[in-house]
Amino acid sequence: MVNISKLIQHYTDLDQEYGASNYNPIPVVISRGKGVWVWDINNKKYLDCLAAYSALNFGHLHPKIVKAVKEQISQLTLTSRAYHNDKLGLFLRELCEFSNMDKALPMNTGAEAVETGIKIARRWGYQKRKVEKNKAEIIVCENNFHGRTTTISGFSSNLNSYNNFGPPTPGFIKIPFNDTEALKKSVNKNTVGFLVEPVQGEAGVIIPDKGYLKAIRDICEDNKVLLILDEIQTGLGRTGRNFAFESESIRPDILLLGKALGGGVYPVSAALAVDDIMDVMDPGSHGSTFGGNPLAAAVGLTSLKLLQSKNLSQKANKSGIYFLNRLKELYSEKIKDIRGIGLMIAIEFKRELVKSREIVLELMKNGLLTKDTHRKTIRITPPLIIEKKELDYALNVIKHVII
Repeated sequence: MVNISKLIQHYTDLDQEYGASNYNPIPVVISRGKGVWVWDINNKKYLDCLAAYSALNFGHLHPKIVKAVKEQISQLTLTSRAYHNDKLGLFLRELCEFSNMDKALPMNTGAEAVETGIKIARRWGYQKRKVEKNKAEIIVCENNFHGRTTTISGFSSNLNSYNNFGPPTPGFIKIPFNDTEALKKSVNKNTVGFLVEPVQGEAGVIIPDKGYLKAIRDICEDNKVLLILDEIQTGLGRTGRNFAFESESIRPDILLLGKALGGGVYPVSAALAVDDIMDVMDPGSHGSTFGGNPLAAAVGLTSLKLLQSKNLSQKANKSGIYFLNRLKELYSEKIKDIRGIGLMIAIEFKRELVKSREIVLELMKNGLLTKDTHRKTIRITPPLIIEKKELDYALNVIKHVII
């Protein structure tokens, strides 16, 4: 049982009274953050091991990110795409060179990046593959998470995401994740793309078999189908590499990025592609008033340079190996599985013995913030800047609560 102070109750009551009930937050009210730590309104300190679903890869209020925001906000914040600005080109060049892609289309949120990728793939299918008009299909995976827009929710496997929001947008085929044979069987003359997460995050950190990414790359290439990788959660160091696809030395046709690109302070996302795919987009085909604004570009550019200058991908790999190995030393009859890659880690519990929400609340009570998913799993995704002593703190709290 978690005791909630009157002050925290006051703020949670305000949220419930005036906000839509589309979230069920953990009962903590955060008022301050620095690095890997946050403080609630009662000044209680917590280790943030969610990092806003990987949006805070550099921690809270990283000095270089804050400096970039302050400098840019005092100069220029928004022009719309009706005009050029002096930051966008610099950001796009860095982004393309860093990801080994040719062109980028900047947006704001992860879901917007996914919608952009879908539009690019469909238009490419009609213009380059000569798919019959309005017949284009994109293959997706069961238990996916790509956002919550109407189209994306329509091909979700999560009942809460799609129930009573229909009719679903046509043109999407679902297959099991980590199943290359299912992909082969589902490809047809109308298939223009395969949209997939290299690691399924919201599903509970589901990691495919070794060789899966290479296999789907080959299948897509053999069938002239675009491989669309959603690295919004996994990209920018989270899995111990700059991008998860680097683990098998492949390159997607379309790459979707977001979350950490905004440095934890501003929404920045992008869809990237090679030239002969992105060239199907012409003036008027897509756009965003805020996408590519100078403030977003300054933040995105700083985030990319910070990731590289501090070798945070390598740090995440080293930290993840240590943390995962230490976690696996724990024994509890409540635990079904412990898995992870880089600093993207999950502890899955036996649902008949314990609900993951109960564990999350006890961890919170003891100064550690995580997130439950599907009532059986907790996700642990701390900022990539986390140090060994802070990992040990998390391990001690987890051991205290679970064992």
